[in-house]
Amino acid sequence: MWLERTLAVNLDFMNLEEDVEVVCPYCGAIFTTFVDTSAGGYATIEDCQVCCRPIELIVGCHAGVIDQVDTARA
Repeated sequence: MWLERTLAVNLDFMNLEEDVEVVCPYCGAIFTTFVDTSAGGYATIEDCQVCCRPIELIVGCHAGVIDQVDTARA
């Protein structure tokens, strides 16, 4: 019980949303996006901020840490 409360308190102080730079697989533009590290690994689709084409982001992460972010044409 004590450990669970300590972990919960520590997670509250941790920044679980991190910014990361990605490269658009269409136009090559580099832009910043945000990764929610509380979700663990996941995939999502986001539009390029320059050419507006859809990019699949494949995210590997755990609480507060980004392990890797891969991009692909969606």
